Amino acid sequence: MSFPRVIIVGCGFGGLWAAQALAKAEVELTVIDRTNHHLFTPLLYQVATAGLSAPSVAGAIRHILGDQRNTTVLYGEVRSVDPAKRIVRLENGDELGYDCLILAPGTTHSYFGHDEWAPYAPGLKTLEDALEIRRRVLSAFERAERESDPQKRLAWLTFVVVGGGATGVELAGTFAEIARHTLRGEFRRIDPQTARVVLVEGASRVLPPYPPELSANAQLQLERLGVTVWPGRMVTGIDADGVSLGAERIACKTVIWAAGVASSPLGATLGAPLDRAGRVRVAADLSVPGHPEIFVAGDLASVEGVPGIAPAAKQMGRHAAKNVLHLLAKRATIPFRYRDYGQLATIGRNAAVVVMGKVKLSGFSAWLVWLVAHIYFLINFRNRLVVMIDWAWAYWTYQRYARIIMRGVKGSDK
Repeated sequence: MSFPRVIIVGCGFGGLWAAQALAKAEVELTVIDRTNHHLFTPLLYQVATAGLSAPSVAGAIRHILGDQRNTTVLYGEVRSVDPAKRIVRLENGDELGYDCLILAPGTTHSYFGHDEWAPYAPGLKTLEDALEIRRRVLSAFERAERESDPQKRLAWLTFVVVGGGATGVELAGTFAEIARHTLRGEFRRIDPQTARVVLVEGASRVLPPYPPELSANAQLQLERLGVTVWPGRMVTGIDADGVSLGAERIACKTVIWAAGVASSPLGATLGAPLDRAGRVRVAADLSVPGHPEIFVAGDLASVEGVPGIAPAAKQMGRHAAKNVLHLLAKRATIPFRYRDYGQLATIGRNAAVVVMGKVKLSGFSAWLVWLVAHIYFLINFRNRLVVMIDWAWAYWTYQRYARIIMRGVKGSDK
């Protein structure tokens, strides 16, 4: 007996939660991802800043879904979708047919039309990105130790983070902690505590989606760590020697991009209406207009009032799976309703901001909430245990054990 064919593209939060919701369904489920692992992206910055190792925030997709007997996992990249023929095309030309399709491919970096900046300012979306950022940051201190020219040494000890959202705030705060605590006393020719960390945000305040008072508190906590916060500044150029902000210039050798994301190009292959960010304007039930058998979850879906965060992607993934089952059973699909459980961002040791409905927290109490929430939502018990041990060690010693420079991860030292 043959079962309906369901394909899920992407195994991030939206795709994985959709796949798990279909675990016991009478379907032939295929999950396709361009990596072999599910990534817990809220803690990816910890890999970039040497606080955690890569396996602590990732899990093999085959292992996670290994007990789902109706599921086949494919390691590959879907390049296009043909809704008329109901097929997806992979990077090697293979074509797979489907009866229902869930698209959850995630996002990539957006440099707002300046892709030439990418080699000088890596973003943070993948494990490869995190290892490259870690390499650049740690290598900068090593290069500064060898540099005899004071001006060139200062450039190596200057770190610019572009984008004051949650990722940018977390990176900037942690870079400052590394310079002032982790590396203190380990160099002979430089003082890491003299390193300069600059956070640049185009909006009038950091953490724009958060209430103004929490944004102000986050900036205050960053400044206490020694971070220079520049809101209301637009980057006009990035090259190997620094960042331009109109007439102003910051000489630096390390720039990290946390300012924008771009939707997957898969949306454009559907022939469906897209918003300005390239996301698919889905119907109320998360289906593609004109194609009720195709559902979109996560960052590729344009849904008013739904932020691009992990909890939203999980909810959309589960809901898309539920509507697939309704569709296959010839029942009416259900409109998606987003439940806002709040947002969290950490600034550094004992410092965070949390908003959950009418509850707004900052400082140590917010940091505890952030800590518990992120450990709880890690993908399995092993990851939770390892992360708890690593964080406990880091808290009491100020050390980051994953300070390994991986040469040639994406390039060589500038």
